[in-house]
Amino acid sequence: MHKYEEKLKQFIADHNIKCEFLQFEQSCHSVKEAAQAANVQDSDCVKNICLIDSEGNLIVAIVQGDARVSTSRVGKVLNIPKPRIAAPDEILTKTGYPCGGTPSFGYMATFLIDPVVIEKDIVLTGGGSEYALIKISPEELQKANNGEVVKIRK
Repeated sequence: MHKYEEKLKQFIADHNIKCEFLQFEQSCHSVKEAAQAANVQDSDCVKNICLIDSEGNLIVAIVQGDARVSTSRVGKVLNIPKPRIAAPDEILTKTGYPCGGTPSFGYMATFLIDPVVIEKDIVLTGGGSEYALIKISPEELQKANNGEVVKIRK
């Protein structure tokens, strides 16, 4: 098992997060790959879009797999200038997880969850590496990251 997956599993155990850890032989780097690996629809997955504000703080915008994030909406919601998309090396540095495996919790950030995500019964999110996913209820996900539910999709 990958060191990032182990780290996430430890966080889940330490914080008593109710979820299922799924591991795959094939890549789950993109939403399409994750949906194929788990045999679900793209809309059953969530994307964790990592953004950086003007002061270098991490914001994670969580949207349904087939949606796009509006950075201008994120800026308005947080009353800040429009944030920028984080580079892969920034994602690894700020979250402790690689791009394509970044989970929806387990590190310091401002988490924003689009309301469409909360309407789902279960969602799949990054499992620490591009070969793992976490199956979790949106309520448990929000509890794990203390996220704010606000419209952030385009």
